Amino acid sequence: MKTQKTPDLGRGFSFGLSAYLIWGSFPLVISLLSFASPFEVVAWRIIFGFAVAVALIAITRSFKDLLPVLRQPKLLGWLIASTFFIMINWQVYVIAVATHQIVESSLGYFINPLVTILLAVVFLKEKLRPLQWLAVGFGATAVIVLSFDYGRLPWLALLLAASFAIYGLAKNKLGGKVSAINSFAIESGLLVPVAAIQLLLVSGTSLGLTFGTIGFWGSAGFMLFGLLTAVPLIFFGIAAKHLPLSYIGFLQYLTPVMQFSLALLVFHEPMPAARWLGFGLVWLGLAVLTTDMFKSARAPKTA
Repeated sequence: MKTQKTPDLGRGFSFGLSAYLIWGSFPLVISLLSFASPFEVVAWRIIFGFAVAVALIAITRSFKDLLPVLRQPKLLGWLIASTFFIMINWQVYVIAVATHQIVESSLGYFINPLVTILLAVVFLKEKLRPLQWLAVGFGATAVIVLSFDYGRLPWLALLLAASFAIYGLAKNKLGGKVSAINSFAIESGLLVPVAAIQLLLVSGTSLGLTFGTIGFWGSAGFMLFGLLTAVPLIFFGIAAKHLPLSYIGFLQYLTPVMQFSLALLVFHEPMPAARWLGFGLVWLGLAVLTTDMFKSARAPKTA
């Protein structure tokens, strides 16, 4: 078993890195679909993501592996939980990008590692070291500062952070008993009826459904988003099987860095001084968290 630990860790890191790099590019993809309602975008994202999952299961011939999962209430419960929270995350994020609030959405993913370690304390009974508590304190202070800047709590950021942190926890609790492909197939399959309802509701609005009415490339964009939904989630599922929760939190830095950079350099969103202060506190907290992580990794291992 010990001889497999290092390659498994490397495999988890490479898949996790790929997942977060793809997620970081999503503002560009979603902006290309700005002709459609955010609810239609998410609905097609679910449907085409599910189609990709079914194709992958057919290729790998792993249909038979689905039944044992569905017969285990505990595993199914965590899959239902992960499905619920990833749906919240998807919808909130697409709305944030569509309404030009990419800076706030990046804040959600910046504070995500801090929320993740809090969940590790509550649900996994991990004990935080003093520097980890200090990092959480910086994050909490940043939320207060940014609340004054926005004139409200940064709800989009908080919802994104909480939903994805709980999604990561649910994946961790599966303990590698469900393959990444099967997990995504079940999650997206459970969401297909929700997507159908969303499409029905959007069709009754003044905007209506745009799929199939905006040319080949517009429709292809929906399909591409479905593919890009399936691939990083499957990669994330593989990474969660092989990496400790703290490593997952560390890799999460990549996505908000890319989102924040795109918000400023491509979409030219405003960053007043108070917002810089709030983000600075978050980054300081993450620097403390990273320092503690490296110190812990260098410390001699005890029995």
